[in-house]
Amino acid sequence: MNLLMQAGGHRVAVSILLFIIIFLVVVISHELGHFIIAKKNNIRVVEFFVGMGPTLFSFYKGETKYSLKLFPIGGACLFEGEDGLEAEKGVMSERAFPNAPVWTRFATVFGGPLFNFLTAYVMAMILVAACGITTPQVLVVNENGPGQEAGLMEGDMITGINGKRIHMGGEVTLFSQTNTEGKRVNITFQRDGEEKTTVINPVYDEADGRYYMGIAVGGYLKCNVLQTFEYAAYTMKFYVETTFKSLGMLVTGQLSRDDVSGPIGIVKVVDDAYDSAKAYGALDVILNMVNIALLLSVNLGIMNLLPLPALDGGRLVFLLVEAIRGKPIPPEKEGMVHLAGMMALMVLMVLVFFNDITKFFR
Repeated sequence: MNLLMQAGGHRVAVSILLFIIIFLVVVISHELGHFIIAKKNNIRVVEFFVGMGPTLFSFYKGETKYSLKLFPIGGACLFEGEDGLEAEKGVMSERAFPNAPVWTRFATVFGGPLFNFLTAYVMAMILVAACGITTPQVLVVNENGPGQEAGLMEGDMITGINGKRIHMGGEVTLFSQTNTEGKRVNITFQRDGEEKTTVINPVYDEADGRYYMGIAVGGYLKCNVLQTFEYAAYTMKFYVETTFKSLGMLVTGQLSRDDVSGPIGIVKVVDDAYDSAKAYGALDVILNMVNIALLLSVNLGIMNLLPLPALDGGRLVFLLVEAIRGKPIPPEKEGMVHLAGMMALMVLMVLVFFNDITKFFR
């Protein structure tokens, strides 16, 4: 019993450590985007920190304070003149953020999500180079199922769904899982070098509560160098589409609160991935963690571009309005909007934490 408890404790400790590493990579890449573009444009960075809450340790390098905080739930790159951070004696210098040209500020704010996407692309390249990709080749056609009735055969390569070009097997699976209305599906596929089209009428499965096309895809392609660049882009596109579809399903009520995870829930995801991959060796564990970091990096980039107060997207909206008007919105008014947004985000964060915790007791 003690050995089992020790083994379980060791696994949890490893999973938490892996989560922290993933968190640091994703958050640091985001804040580094703000930081690098600010520095390139001579904007004074007052503090660069990762995490929230009490400071665990900090140090100064040049004019910037670098800090690591207790709770792994965010980070920030703070500029002079932003959120009341003025230079000495309360007077903003020429290098303060508000004194920079509007498009320089826009680029600085946009740099965070941009670096998330760049980081995600590098991770996608690693995965594609190491693992290859799953192609949309039909491996299984269920007997008397919708796919067979539509004339599909094993070995067919699906190239399009409802006019949208398909490059990877995951895109077919994602479409099938999100086709909640069971609408007919126009399929383009290749057979013996010839392109053909057909129509599938999905069938509803009462047990699973979803529609099925009656096929399974899953061919394999080991990518060369050029294909690695190409399919890394397709992988990025797939994760972006997955994130947007998930957000849409959450808003429309097709996903429940149990499908939403915060830091605690992500630790559980990391733990499950580690537990399933560790038997295959360290490389498999690393690739699984890269895959999770890729998804989180894309998620963070997209979420921060949403036009909501306190997020980068909300700040970009204010900067666009300033560029159109030719003058900034009064700082006190913008500050009140962002403060309200921050309070709403904090409430949401508490609810997500609570939801994560209650999952373990259901």
